[in-house]
Amino acid sequence: MRDFKKKLLIGYREKYGWDMPTNKLARIIYEENKLLYSSKESIRLTLSRIEGKRTTNTNYKNIIQIPNRVYNPYNLPASEETVYEDYIIKAKRLLVLSDIHIPYHSLEALTACFDFTKKEKPDAILLNGDVLDFFGLSRYAKDPKARSFAHELKTFKEFMDIIKKEFKAKIYFKLGNHEERYFHFLWMKAHEIVGVEEFELENIIKARAEGIEVIKDKRIIKAGDLNIVHGHEFGGSVFSPVNIARGLFLRGKVSAMQGHNHQTSEHTESNMNGDITTTFSTGCLSELHPAYLPINKWNHGFAIIDIDGQYFDVRNKRIFKGKVL
Repeated sequence: MRDFKKKLLIGYREKYGWDMPTNKLARIIYEENKLLYSSKESIRLTLSRIEGKRTTNTNYKNIIQIPNRVYNPYNLPASEETVYEDYIIKAKRLLVLSDIHIPYHSLEALTACFDFTKKEKPDAILLNGDVLDFFGLSRYAKDPKARSFAHELKTFKEFMDIIKKEFKAKIYFKLGNHEERYFHFLWMKAHEIVGVEEFELENIIKARAEGIEVIKDKRIIKAGDLNIVHGHEFGGSVFSPVNIARGLFLRGKVSAMQGHNHQTSEHTESNMNGDITTTFSTGCLSELHPAYLPINKWNHGFAIIDIDGQYFDVRNKRIFKGKVL
């Protein structure tokens, strides 16, 4: 009978939602189930235990995971604000590949990267944004001879088939600013199909890379105490730093890594207590001299992160003329 009553209370909580005060919910339950419970107060106390408010009784611990309630004493109208949470990657050795820009990837750089990292045996791989270029969906004037969107997706599938074969590792796909071109295209040119499951970018990616984990909404990724972003999450900037990693430090003020700028760099600062903060930027794995910006400061590269609890060790590697430095 006790288990039945617990399940009944959990069902009521799920039915009436997490915002309903416990006392009010207990009154509703008592009015509808007077033969099962001796009083409203007994229901309220049991609900409190189930929801983790009273956890001294081990019979009630971890029964239900209730979301954080928003404190709203004035009964303000419901808000549509989004919940922003970090994405935690649990791995011991994480390979980070940024800015591949399929189908404008560099065969030489990817080959050098794979030759080096296969021996490292990473248990997880993070494709840290701009994996696809989505050139055909961009808002810029386009070369009509450029590859189509369908061709990009076909090439992406071929790439994923190879990387899954060569690496026995969990693969994470972080959306970068180039992947966001897809959303902008839909919103401006085909808004009627926004929300249709078959046209969701996450589903398009997963259909071509089974088992992949997609990380969206500009979320910060945590690898131990290292924060990882693609680099576009901060939005526009009034400056373009010579040292990309230093620019990341000035924005984030925590140990962090980014791609996006196609340059390998590192920056370290310590505070008056001797605490050290280091930031990193990784090179790209795409062509270095695209038609829209043939003269630049880009370089090829990738990173390997060893993680032990909250501790991390970064090897930020450059690739020059097909050799890992």
